[in-house]
Amino acid sequence: MLKKRIIPCLDIKDGTTVKGINFEGLRNAGDPIELAKKYENEGADELVFLDITATIEERKTFVELVKNIAKELSIPFTVGGGISSVEDVRKLLEAGADKISINSSAVKDPKLISDLAKEFGSQCVVVAIDTKFVDGSDWVFVKGGREMTDLKTLDWAKKVEELGAGEILLTSMDGDGTKNGFDLRITKLISENVNIPVIASGGAGKTEDFENVFNQTKATGALAASIFHFGEIKINDLKNELKNKNINVR
Repeated sequence: MLKKRIIPCLDIKDGTTVKGINFEGLRNAGDPIELAKKYENEGADELVFLDITATIEERKTFVELVKNIAKELSIPFTVGGGISSVEDVRKLLEAGADKISINSSAVKDPKLISDLAKEFGSQCVVVAIDTKFVDGSDWVFVKGGREMTDLKTLDWAKKVEELGAGEILLTSMDGDGTKNGFDLRITKLISENVNIPVIASGGAGKTEDFENVFNQTKATGALAASIFHFGEIKINDLKNELKNKNINVR
């Protein structure tokens, strides 16, 4: 039984941490290096760093910033944004990332998933899936949620597992930043139909939301941003509450 993981996420734009609602209306949430240190001290299991405009701006992730954050961390560190080649990944791993997250580039070139898995091992490859419910179905979106694809979310999730992804970071765009709770329906659907770990993302607002996602779906990790950045929930308090509810957290 995999222990459940609590994972703060740093969405980075122009070198600072930001947070929006439904992928829009971004506001400043603080210095990424300071936040990374804080989360490690508070007991986060992992940290995710997403350079959210790298793909749109057609540039690479800030390698220097990754280096500076990695220096402060001993927990696993996943980096995403603007990654489109084996070379990009090599640079980020050399800068101190433990895992990388790909999204738009995987949709554009699915072979990238298997290339990266062969080169660095599946455990290093996280495929991020941004999903939205439109016209009665779940669809994959790319380019920071700006562009809808013709891929159905469940089909794509199965495909990325087949291609060698080691983990899926599943973000419900409908839930993102709303604090109304994780999207249990889509999280349950995906986590029950793949055999790799699924991290639930989008919508965390209170402790019960984490309890629900762990009790009602097979997600092995839960990711949140604003509630941690703005100090609404402290990670160690959250973990203690989950332990009291008999949820097997790290």
